[in-house]
Amino acid sequence: MDEIKYKPIGIIHSPFKKPKGTPIQPTAAKGIDGKVEVFSEYAEGLKDVDGFSHIILVFHFHLSKKPSLKVKPFMDDQIRGVFATRAPSRPNSIGISVVRLVKIEENILHVQDVDMIDGTPLLDIKPYVCEFDTKEVDKIGWLENNVHKLPTSNDDGRFIK
Repeated sequence: MDEIKYKPIGIIHSPFKKPKGTPIQPTAAKGIDGKVEVFSEYAEGLKDVDGFSHIILVFHFHLSKKPSLKVKPFMDDQIRGVFATRAPSRPNSIGISVVRLVKIEENILHVQDVDMIDGTPLLDIKPYVCEFDTKEVDKIGWLENNVHKLPTSNDDGRFIK
C-alpha cells in the first residue's frame, strides 16, 4: 500500500504548552477554552457548522513519542495493547476529541473542553450528532476498573481527582 499523507487544515490553540498537565480526555477538560484556526483556503467549508453545539476535531499528535504497540496507560499500571488505549504514541498519531462549539468568527472556532496541546495540527472537523455517534456499550474493557481515575479540572484549569 502507498504511503498516506495528510495536510493540516488548521491549527488548534489551547492554554496547554506541553504534554504534562494537559487533560487526557475532553471530559477532564470541561470548560477549558480554546480556539481552532481554520486556514483561509478551507474557511468556506465552515458554512453551517454554527448549527451544531458540538464538533469532532480530528488532529495529529504532533508531539507524540516514537510509536509503540504496547503502552502503559495513564490510568493503569499494566502494559496494554495500544489499540486498547487512547495513547498518543501510535502507528498513526491521529487523535479525536468532541468539543463544545461556542461561536465562530470568520475562520476562528471558539470551543470548550479542549484537551489538545497548543499548536496541534487540525486534520478535519465533523459535526457531532448524538443520534449518529452515541452507542450504548456493553463493556469498556480494562477501563471498567479505571474510568473513575479520570481527573477533572477546576475552573482555573488545575486538575483535581
